[in-house]
Amino acid sequence: MKVLLDIKDSKADFILEMLKGFPSYVKTKKITESKADLLINLREAVEEVRLHKQGKIKLKTAQELLNEL
Repeated sequence: MKVLLDIKDSKADFILEMLKGFPSYVKTKKITESKADLLINLREAVEEVRLHKQGKIKLKTAQELLNEL
């Protein structure tokens, strides 16, 4: 399982060191804020597609998106 954590800068070093204490269970990797935002946006997009396939939401067509511009 992968988990993305949003940690205050003042506590990040402490929490990362704590997680490194579990090397057989936890692998840590720092990512930039922009990469974290990208991952969150991708996850939301995938969730929207999943809900659309289930018929729970209606997505805009490409023509509707172009009309907004």
